[in-house]
Amino acid sequence: MNGQIFVDGDYVASASGAMFDVVDPSNREVFHRVPRGNSEDIDRAVRAARRAFDEGPWPRISGAERAAVLRRMGDRIAERRDELARLEVRDNGKPLPEALWDVDDTAGVFHFYANLAERLDNQTVQEIKLGAEGFTSKAVKEPIGVAGAIIPWNFPLLMASWKVAPALAAGCTVVLKPSELTPITALELGGIAQEAGLPAGVLNIVTGFGPEAGQPLTEHPGVDKLAFTGSVPTGSRIMATAAKDIKTVSLELGGKSPLVVFADTPIDEAVEWIMFGIFWNQGEVCSATSRVLIEEPIYETLMARLADEARRIKIGHGLDEGVLLGPLVSPSQHDKVLACIERGKSEARLVTGGGVPKGLEGGCYVEPTIFADMDEDAWIWREEIFGPVVCVKPFKTEDEAIRMANDSRFGLGAAVMSADLDRAERVARAFRAGIVWINCSQPTFTEAPWGGYKQSGIGRELGEWGLMNYLETKQITTFDRSKPWGWYLKD
Repeated sequence: MNGQIFVDGDYVASASGAMFDVVDPSNREVFHRVPRGNSEDIDRAVRAARRAFDEGPWPRISGAERAAVLRRMGDRIAERRDELARLEVRDNGKPLPEALWDVDDTAGVFHFYANLAERLDNQTVQEIKLGAEGFTSKAVKEPIGVAGAIIPWNFPLLMASWKVAPALAAGCTVVLKPSELTPITALELGGIAQEAGLPAGVLNIVTGFGPEAGQPLTEHPGVDKLAFTGSVPTGSRIMATAAKDIKTVSLELGGKSPLVVFADTPIDEAVEWIMFGIFWNQGEVCSATSRVLIEEPIYETLMARLADEARRIKIGHGLDEGVLLGPLVSPSQHDKVLACIERGKSEARLVTGGGVPKGLEGGCYVEPTIFADMDEDAWIWREEIFGPVVCVKPFKTEDEAIRMANDSRFGLGAAVMSADLDRAERVARAFRAGIVWINCSQPTFTEAPWGGYKQSGIGRELGEWGLMNYLETKQITTFDRSKPWGWYLKD
């Protein structure tokens, strides 16, 4: 595990020398310390990225050459799969099988954008047909410049790849600020980039807290583009800060995603996807389907079965065999989720869970929790909790389900389950959300766009849409000098 920041191609000490603790959420014990980066470190990193963009080879080499480096980064991540996954478990708390998925996906993201980088060589210039004689014109795609990336703690290495890989594929340089709660695997990217032959300054990684490192990054005049994943309040502040310099911004923010279950859905399938939609990754997922709407004919039956299955989920250390629910990421998140549950008890019926599992009081564990019978204006129904907590309500008609599903300031994800695929497609099209699942919840694919409506964000990540975040379009128009223009000089 690295204990230094990564700037200008090497691991170096931070300016102040100050460090902060990294805590294992399974036992609340400190297991590593990393630099507490500040504005001086951010300035050094941005200047390195600026030099690498303005003077270095990375933006100027072919897409195929960039692809080779990205592919080597993906290969190296795959080679270190088990090691990186175990670091994720210790740093974040998630079960090992999920951490292994994340590392596999991370390697796949770098390979995917390596392929897109190669394709850019044939796609950066588009000839434009003009309606005027004597002129030719073309649109040229170019890297946007220095990208500042701030990532959350729920998928530490994977979220880094969602921003770093497309930015590098486009020819940008990057300053990455990982969450202070889970900085370990993001720091490892520096060494991986170094081994892959990424030029110095193209990727820089500074650990630290939001006010001391994140804010200076968003405010730095040397940054051309900001990419952020996290909470709505922080995203709003970043957007306001970016407005001062008219920086390009992409934001992937919070959610309170609905899952609508119609009565023709098999109970087993409904239980499987409801539980995965909220209890996977401890419910620490921005798109988690934490509001479940069940059609009345199966409401009682499905609720009873769901409660029984939730009580059977194995909770424990992420490295233990068969564990499906690990600890929450930190003591502060643990306290926050428990406080939300206590508030929910005054607004709704607690069906199951709601506390700390017996025998696991020393860690940041929370039982799978189900609430029912709340009003539509209840806080627990409307606000994001970011933990293993789901709220369930019945509905009578399709129109009522759509209305309740869309009645939210968020619009990141939504899901619908029905044996009637025409109805499922109709409901999916009616959802005001950027990501919609039919007969499933949460599967995410590198090839498909990811992002939300309303207060869930701006822009899209992943797929070709993710690459577009880091490209500018330039018009180049040429006049045929063999023909006179004649506005001022006349024959």
